[in-house]
Amino acid sequence: MRIGVFGGTFDPPHVGHLLLAADARESLQLDRLIFVPAGAQPFKVDTPAVASPRDRLEMVRLAVSDDANYTVDDAEINRKGLSYTVDTLELLSGKYPGAKLFLLLGEDALGSFDQWRAPDRIRELATVAVMRRSASEAANTALPQGVLEVSARRVDVSSTEIRARLRAGKSIKGFVPEGVERFIDARGLYR
Repeated sequence: MRIGVFGGTFDPPHVGHLLLAADARESLQLDRLIFVPAGAQPFKVDTPAVASPRDRLEMVRLAVSDDANYTVDDAEINRKGLSYTVDTLELLSGKYPGAKLFLLLGEDALGSFDQWRAPDRIRELATVAVMRRSASEAANTALPQGVLEVSARRVDVSSTEIRARLRAGKSIKGFVPEGVERFIDARGLYR
């Protein structure tokens, strides 16, 4: 079994995340893709998520609920302290013995990868796959040995933009799945 692991803050999850996941699933021929909302990220201690961990977890569940190829793992939300990828991969490798894991990263995350906790162990547990959103990114940077490239479409939408639109009282229709939009509205998030 080939399993992709797609972590992030998802504050909120949006259609760009879903399109990147679809591109990774196709490119890497994944049997399953697991979304892992981060609890407390070591590199974002000074800029914590806006929505609570439980709200972000529920939004990710709503975002992927209609696709049987996607699941959500709550390990990082439930874990006390900082969320380290190596711990999550150790857990997932135990849950799915014999599966080939692929850690999906953005180009920005790859830049700091060697500063993560136990990067060598991460490479032992999973194949690192970088999602590149444009041909210009690929032309500017060679990937380290053993890192796969996932060519992904460019989607100009971000969680930051969505939060700003909501603060300004603008619509987010089309930016997030309908279930996520209803959840944000019902909870009054990002206002």
